[in-house]
Amino acid sequence: MTRSSSDPQSTGTASQPVLSGGPERAASLDEALSAAPDLDTRLRLIAGQIEGRVAFSTSVGIEDQAVFAGIASAGLPFDVFTLDTGRHFPETYETLEATTARYGRSIRVVFPDAQEVEALVARDGIMGFRQAVENRISCCDVRKVRPLNKALAGAAGWITGLRREQSAGRAHVPFAEWDAKLNLVKLNPIADWSLETLEQYIESNTVPVNPLHAQGFPSIGCQPCTRAIRAGEDIRAGRWWWENEEGKECGLHNRPKVKEAAA
Repeated sequence: MTRSSSDPQSTGTASQPVLSGGPERAASLDEALSAAPDLDTRLRLIAGQIEGRVAFSTSVGIEDQAVFAGIASAGLPFDVFTLDTGRHFPETYETLEATTARYGRSIRVVFPDAQEVEALVARDGIMGFRQAVENRISCCDVRKVRPLNKALAGAAGWITGLRREQSAGRAHVPFAEWDAKLNLVKLNPIADWSLETLEQYIESNTVPVNPLHAQGFPSIGCQPCTRAIRAGEDIRAGRWWWENEEGKECGLHNRPKVKEAAA
């Protein structure tokens, strides 16, 4: 992929020592990434400092599309996968297909356990996640969190597309932190990007974008749980809009308590 001269993220290289993991070393990498001038440099830092498998989980949303474009451009050997909950918008699947065609690189598709999904639906109903927050968290746990945990098993690093501007709950997202539960370094290489920087990167590098973003969907999840936002609303207001507005997460980036479905 060729970057234009107007690209806000210039090319760079890294020559840092190998990072083996742990909270202290994660803090050191956070500092190094914060000083790196662009996405390319940050991704190369990650590749050079994380010893072992580095995984990138993409939702195929605009942030993750930018990160994947950087990974593909640099030819970095990260394990790239996406979670198919079985309830995505058709446009999300089309964007996934367009992305693999654009970069000539496959994205591994990870599915939830079929028996766990069947048990969940038998207990709560096909749309039971709208009846109680606890039900919704359980649905996210079965369809997203458990598959994510399986996909990340044994990984030394986990890259995400989290940005601080996405919501108040993400305002202090670091570039790198130690995830004790998953026993890996969680990495957020575009944590400090503004929406303007993100959109400029996407345009400059002709990155495929889910058409729903242009239809008022800044944050895209499962189809039954996502709506377009209204003028002046928080960019994550369209996710689980029937719930309280504060702290809405699916569990991928926090660990809420869940109700177990009967086997």
